[in-house]
Amino acid sequence: MAAPHATEGSRSHRAVLLAVTCLGQFMVLLDNTIVGAALPDMQHRLNTQLTGLQWIVDAYVLLVAMLLLSGGVFADRFGRKRVYLTGVAVFTAASLVCSLAPSVGWLVVGRVLQGIGAAALAPASLALLVAAHPVPHERMKAIGLWAGLSGIGLAAGPVAGGVLTEAFGWPAIFLVNLPIGVVLLLVGLRHLGESRNPNAPAIDVPGTVLSVLAVGVLTFGLIEGGARGWTSPVILGSFTAAVILLATFVTVEARRPAPMLPLRLFRQRLFTVSNTAMIVVGFALMGSSFFFSQFFVYVQGASILRAGLQTLPVSLTMVIVSPYAGRLAARYGFRIVVTTGLALAGLGLLTLGTVHAETGYGNVWWRLGLAGVGFALAMSPLTGAAIQAVSPQEGGLASGISTTTRQIGAVLGVAVLGAVVRTGQSDGASFETGLDNAFLAAGVVTLSTAVFTGLWLAKSKSAEGSEASLPVTGPGTVTTSNEVSASRR
Repeated sequence: MAAPHATEGSRSHRAVLLAVTCLGQFMVLLDNTIVGAALPDMQHRLNTQLTGLQWIVDAYVLLVAMLLLSGGVFADRFGRKRVYLTGVAVFTAASLVCSLAPSVGWLVVGRVLQGIGAAALAPASLALLVAAHPVPHERMKAIGLWAGLSGIGLAAGPVAGGVLTEAFGWPAIFLVNLPIGVVLLLVGLRHLGESRNPNAPAIDVPGTVLSVLAVGVLTFGLIEGGARGWTSPVILGSFTAAVILLATFVTVEARRPAPMLPLRLFRQRLFTVSNTAMIVVGFALMGSSFFFSQFFVYVQGASILRAGLQTLPVSLTMVIVSPYAGRLAARYGFRIVVTTGLALAGLGLLTLGTVHAETGYGNVWWRLGLAGVGFALAMSPLTGAAIQAVSPQEGGLASGISTTTRQIGAVLGVAVLGAVVRTGQSDGASFETGLDNAFLAAGVVTLSTAVFTGLWLAKSKSAEGSEASLPVTGPGTVTTSNEVSASRR
């Protein structure tokens, strides 16, 4: 009679584990979209310009992008529960710092700390879930629930951000993380079990530091170039330093026995092309999303709450369509689905480049939805293509690299498209014209990438087999090596 009780206890424990990991990832994904709705209020209350808003967004995304791979290694090496709860604590404390920030500088510091916490929390949450489900079928089911439930954070962000900012001001969007973080810490300390991977690789400290510095310096040049002048010594120096740091990073990674980024993987054309396309997805999606609320508030005169609701078609369509993208890729192949997705996203962004102050919302929402559907169709299959290009033992690493490249593209998207808007304004163009130029630039880049992938993304035979060969991912999902290898068995 003890066995049923043990089984029931095990199920109860797994239910609590699923709830804790989903809620943690929900908090991270919510932060990706909730900030966008509050940007106009931040600009007004903090008396900052476009450059300050770019730093508020990119400070977070930059740290997530550069530390995500290391966060997964830390979790495997030092304990998944320990790293997860540490990430939750850092993220929660950083949210409090953000909410109390008296200036843009302090807010950026808080966002940096949030990024560090998220880079630990996200991979550790999925690693905990994978370790608790040793049976492949149950594991894939749990991961599907994890991706779907936590992905609700993306759709909830614009609405929650609009409501909280309209009612209480922008600090409220960070205060909402405090009760969630406290609950996660209390429940996690009591109910989460510890697990490690004794064969986890050593931490690549030089690679991590060099990657953060290289992309950080490049981002500085792109964001500050519009304000300081593209030919100013500081900006030219930052671009030069970025090139030197990047070359040093490549040299160091090529010589390390266990690098964070094995360069040999890029000898596979499928891997290189899929990650290049993923950079563009992050570039166009995050870069354009940065301006959605600003368009509705500053160009069309909407309230912050209404603007948050009006941006919802992008995230909502992504949450709805993403679960089906892997199935479509398994049936029709990576190339067809990815090319179609990028083409739809590019067309959606191009049409957004033609909207104006007088354009009614009935003629705007479908453009946002078209872009969202396109990005959703592209993201999961691109991750699947990257995994397909490497050995099963390196599937988790390939998935992590794919997520990282998307985040790097997001950093560059906010910086570059912001530079497009600022450059247009410095030449006398209106903010509306600058936004149109940014959307058009993102659309052209995305459509060009659709053509590129259509020509060069090799069609994998395995892609036409079982959909289980693809990772169960949604927007913002992180896949671990354990999960990928299990899905291939």
